[in-house]
Amino acid sequence: MNQGSFQLGEIAAALGAELQGDPQTVITGIATLQAAVPGQISFLANPSYARYLADTRASAVILSPGLTDQSPTNVLLLDNPYLGYARLSHWFDPAPSPSAGCHPSAVIDPSANIAESASIGPLAVIEAGVHVGDNVMIGPGCVVGARCQLGAGTRLQARVTLAHDVVMGERCHILSGSVIGSDGFGFANESGVWHRIAQVGRVVLGNDVEVGANTTIDRGALDDTVIGNGVKLDNLIQIAHNVSIGDHTAMAAFVGIAGSTKVGRHCVFGGASGVAGHVTIGDQVHLTGMTMVTTDIRESGIYSSGTGVDTNRQWRKNAVRFRQLDAMARRLKELEKKCEG
Repeated sequence: MNQGSFQLGEIAAALGAELQGDPQTVITGIATLQAAVPGQISFLANPSYARYLADTRASAVILSPGLTDQSPTNVLLLDNPYLGYARLSHWFDPAPSPSAGCHPSAVIDPSANIAESASIGPLAVIEAGVHVGDNVMIGPGCVVGARCQLGAGTRLQARVTLAHDVVMGERCHILSGSVIGSDGFGFANESGVWHRIAQVGRVVLGNDVEVGANTTIDRGALDDTVIGNGVKLDNLIQIAHNVSIGDHTAMAAFVGIAGSTKVGRHCVFGGASGVAGHVTIGDQVHLTGMTMVTTDIRESGIYSSGTGVDTNRQWRKNAVRFRQLDAMARRLKELEKKCEG
């Protein structure tokens, strides 16, 4: 656990923040406005938490300009306080730092190329032809399949599985239980019997990709499945074979993307959204939670589907009306024709 302490002036300089207060104030941790105690720093990014600012016991608060009069303590001014918090959070991250080297229980093929600065945890399996770059961390129980390539600074948490020929850029972070490079759902039907299709493509991840716990990314059937630079995937997401996701797109938990779909750059998908196969989604598309996409979306913007929660009694009535919409539309069209005549 990080036991470090830092002077407020040092923090302000690192964040590029304007300091209003004592630069020699010592900061030993980070906390919310409500829970902070002297010696800790907090932040205010969501206006709904402004009511806690006046009573905070934090030794400093990261604020946006215009709120300094409400703060009872030292202030670091930033246009984006949440980004400042994000950067500062790493200063107090209690996650242990791995030591370079290979644990004696790891099973490593002699043909694997592993940088001296890499860390290979207990019971990890590294297969033939794997390349592990500088400062890579491979956690306990991970399996790295044949010919995989892991760029510098990439981290695999415990029990991550990479099938063969997965390519990862630099500084990727793969959380526990994720499976990358598994076979896509490809079968040919003959008289009601399904015949498996070999999936011969790869999975290619760019730099700074994060993959949440128990998320799966299938390898391509022929071409590669491609995840762009800076993509952030939450827990329990399914990315099917031959999907392409553009740079800096983010997806919340339970999203499912069917095969051969192309997603643009800087998109945001809310939780439990679904996208059908062979669909193209353009740049800067935002899907609200539980949106189902079945056709192309070419223009940027916010898209939704489904209905909001209601009482079961009212929902059942509306569901009946929904089934009647087509017939009602046809009758309306006939009435319009009669009126026009």
